[in-house]
Amino acid sequence: MTHRRKTSLTAVAASTAVLLGLAACSTGAEDADTPADDASESTTGDLEEITIALPPGGWPEGEAASYLWANILESEGYEVNLESGGDMGVIYTAVAGGEYDLFLDAWLPVTHADYFDQYGEDMERLGAWYDDARLTIAVNEDAPVESLADLAENAEAFDNRLVGIEPGAGLTGITKDEVIPTYGLEGMEFVESSTPAMLAELSGAIDDGRDVAVTLWRPHWAYDAFPIRDLEDPEGTLGDAETIESVGRAGFAEDYPQLAAWLAEFTLTGDQLFSLENIMFNENEGEDNEGSVEQWLEENPDFVDDLKAAAEG
Repeated sequence: MTHRRKTSLTAVAASTAVLLGLAACSTGAEDADTPADDASESTTGDLEEITIALPPGGWPEGEAASYLWANILESEGYEVNLESGGDMGVIYTAVAGGEYDLFLDAWLPVTHADYFDQYGEDMERLGAWYDDARLTIAVNEDAPVESLADLAENAEAFDNRLVGIEPGAGLTGITKDEVIPTYGLEGMEFVESSTPAMLAELSGAIDDGRDVAVTLWRPHWAYDAFPIRDLEDPEGTLGDAETIESVGRAGFAEDYPQLAAWLAEFTLTGDQLFSLENIMFNENEGEDNEGSVEQWLEENPDFVDDLKAAAEG
């Protein structure tokens, strides 16, 4: 399957396009076309062309969901454009301004709350598809601790190291400011590295049969690739679970009634999402996302039929 891809937008270009569109409205261009005016309908009754915004790097669950939906929709006769829109702020600006029809990686109620406070009136919430998005501290499955409260007393088993990701990541800041002081982990070395370096250390420790503790988050393909589990967080230092939702531009459900019905029923379990991400970003190293989705659908042959049946019922 080959997707039509438009040129990736930089933050400046996307913002400029939105501002120009708003300016046209404000200068009395009453005859300016809306997204629906020049588009024909598909056999489902929806507009036949749709633009899906891809999230920035570091949000693989949104990329996985976007390519999955591109496959589903193209098989139904839609023309799908996947566009890289820059950072999250630019993406939400473009969805609210009608430049993008759909975005599948909205984290609520906390992570993306500011964007909804600013743009929520110009977007439609189309349904939550994953309900266990959270920050974690993960260990190998047979590690000698169950809780962060036990980690300090067992630090030697982990070579007195907690392996983190990028220094500027929110997870890194929360680990330093909340997790470490709350659970008395100051005696452990907190290694600030990068996501690839953390994953390499995790993989090496698993292969060698060593205990390892890393900062991680759900959803992530590592949960499918490695025998790992999360440590309990009795003090709630890492926050509560969030949902991941689909959002569309204003008028989305009117222009895409069938797709809106499907999205309302769309859900992925942790195992389903982890396996899809694992195929895309671990096994195929992000080099064949279309083929990765095809492989996943072959391994989950009832997924699309069950989704349609749920929407009809």
